[in-house]
Amino acid sequence: MVKEICRDKEFLSQKSEIAGTEDLPVAQDLLDTLKAHKDECVGMAANMIGINKRIIVFDDDESYTVMFNPQIIKKSEPFDTEEKCLSLLGSRKTKRWKSIKVQYQNEKFQTRLKTYKGWTAQIIQHEIDHCDGIII
Repeated sequence: MVKEICRDKEFLSQKSEIAGTEDLPVAQDLLDTLKAHKDECVGMAANMIGINKRIIVFDDDESYTVMFNPQIIKKSEPFDTEEKCLSLLGSRKTKRWKSIKVQYQNEKFQTRLKTYKGWTAQIIQHEIDHCDGIII
């Protein structure tokens, strides 16, 4: 189900709680909401729809990826960039990494490791910042 976008900075600045199997419907709502905003958004975190859980979804080369409890465990090649956010007005400068290694759980809650580079890595970093309560 498509949900309303949360714009409450106080809520968005809270660290998200660990997600569990009971949060699978939240992931579907998040995916539905991302698809509804695909013209203006490439990734979302659960707190953007008012749910304080560590769940992110993002456009990964024309398909969508869902991650539960993602954590960046390795990063390399820092760079400065500017980003926008569906939850906030305007754009902001931030530091990102060209390559990241992410540990996460898939929809079956199996732990996975994967390295991402470039644009996809940047999207994931933005969404993990949301999970950590970091507002760019």
